[in-house]
Amino acid sequence: MFSNRLTILLASLLCFLGSPAAFAQVKTDLLIIGGGASGTTAGVQAARMGSKVLIVEETEWLGGMLTAAGVAAIDGNHQMPSGLWGEFRQKLYNYYGGPAAVETGWVSNTLFEPSIGNRMLKELANEKNLTIWYNTTWQDVKKKGAGWTVTVKNGKKTRTIEAKLIIDATELGDVMAKAGAKYDIGMDSRQETGEEFAPEQANDIIQDMTYVVVLKEYPKGVDKTIKKPAGYNPKEFDCACDVSDPAADGGPNNNCLQMMGYGKLPNGKYMINWPKCGNDIYLNIIEKTPAERAEALKEAKLHTLRFVYYLQTELGFRNFGIAQDEFPTKDDFPMIPYHRESRRVKGLAQFALQHVAKPYDQKEAYYRTGIAVGDYTIDHHHLKNPNAPAIDFVKIKVPSYNVPLGSLIPQGVDGLIVAEKSIGVTNIVNGATRLQPVVLGIGQAAGALAAVALKNNVQPKDVNIREVQQALLDSKAYLMPYIDVKPQDPHFAALQRIGATGILKGTGLPYKWANQTWFYPERPVSEYELVSGLKPYYEALKTFQASGANLTLKFLGEILGTVNSAVTYDKVAAEYGALQLNRAASPELELNRREAALLVDRLLNPFAVKINFDGQPVGQ
Repeated sequence: MFSNRLTILLASLLCFLGSPAAFAQVKTDLLIIGGGASGTTAGVQAARMGSKVLIVEETEWLGGMLTAAGVAAIDGNHQMPSGLWGEFRQKLYNYYGGPAAVETGWVSNTLFEPSIGNRMLKELANEKNLTIWYNTTWQDVKKKGAGWTVTVKNGKKTRTIEAKLIIDATELGDVMAKAGAKYDIGMDSRQETGEEFAPEQANDIIQDMTYVVVLKEYPKGVDKTIKKPAGYNPKEFDCACDVSDPAADGGPNNNCLQMMGYGKLPNGKYMINWPKCGNDIYLNIIEKTPAERAEALKEAKLHTLRFVYYLQTELGFRNFGIAQDEFPTKDDFPMIPYHRESRRVKGLAQFALQHVAKPYDQKEAYYRTGIAVGDYTIDHHHLKNPNAPAIDFVKIKVPSYNVPLGSLIPQGVDGLIVAEKSIGVTNIVNGATRLQPVVLGIGQAAGALAAVALKNNVQPKDVNIREVQQALLDSKAYLMPYIDVKPQDPHFAALQRIGATGILKGTGLPYKWANQTWFYPERPVSEYELVSGLKPYYEALKTFQASGANLTLKFLGEILGTVNSAVTYDKVAAEYGALQLNRAASPELELNRREAALLVDRLLNPFAVKINFDGQPVGQ
């Protein structure tokens, strides 16, 4: 009996010590403000790499837009289960019973109940170096020496946190603004970004936002119709059932049942995040105070209630009622709205449309610094603002892409890393980087960047980019968006490294809603292709002549021997044999892209050559 009481007492004490109320002041290596999609993965990654991490989160959930905002239908990256996104998805598979059990919707491949997503993320965040304070809001952030002092509030208790580094993982980039980082809001001008689809003049127009709601299907005959909301006008939702594909040509296809199935979740629930004449609304609350935001969001909730009433009365879904077992709120709405756009920091890299569309043709080789990948098309919601320029964003054709590390680092502010949707991208590109798997990857990269900076006692702007990238590869995260080289491939890391050097380039193409980039590992490689890729790294190859003939093992020996005289054909042949690729080494053996990449990776290790945030080599 005494033993049991002692156990309970100790458990209570540990619980108390893990709460913000236990500390007047705490110190940590890394403070992450916001436990949303990026904040969660940042915390997990940094903790796994040995950093002491504290997350402060304003709600009692993890996941942000994935869970607390109710956007529980994953768009994009189905063929690229990168890093912690892949781990999270596997947890959902395990819980629901496999991939087919979560392919319940019309568009997305992975859908789940928000409450289950929160549970899975909390399991993922069960790391010994990671502490999370829920129901805690930040109040102020100030520079203190090389670090920061942050004031937070939990209930009526105010606490102070001292941190060496901060990650801003808030929904709207509030921390970076307070910390003095420069940023943009709204559409950029064509002159500033060089994007042909951008408007001539900049403006402050952001994407429409949505206050999501989750409905639950009850048996036929059960009437769950809500009270008629104030200001209800059914004409406002006339085109709600237009399910025509905006990425293709053709007129509307009015199918209300199919549109309802867009956000169908497991267990008879439906995510109402409905575009066009649905519950999108235009509200730009980014620069408002918390009180002003709360007041403005009342209209967003009311707009969603009007749409629910429309679904129930005009479309006949009377047996669909607001789910009462999802969110811990009095009105059963999500805790936060779904923001598609926030402040966008002026970073060490400014990721623009041309870097997405033609990554190998730009003066900034941002692809070499890649830390997160995405394949979703450029998707903007602007139909609720009549003043928005008539730009058909979704018709802008791009391949899959990777996000540059420099977009996470603000210009002129040390000790701060930016995540979530506030990274250094243009307004146009934000339409792709805002998607859930990309933001999860951005968070993981932010955590890796912080851990490397802390380990080496340097500022984020001074890290070795390749060290951050290698940490991500060690975590099975993608640097390059190759859909034909999966993490289970035994050569995944090596092919990713060679791709990130640009020595062998991928082939990108736009494809419906899941754009692609292929490495084609089994295709032959020419002498010229390989030599051209190596020249930016090795001065000895500047005048080296190569033809368009297929690369042989013997010629590879000549190339590598020119760079390093210690590499002979015999050494190349021996290394080839050690790879155990089921082909015998011979001088005339014609190599494919996989084999050439593996041998270059092993014998030259070009990934060890440092690069700057523009992706240019800076020395060996």
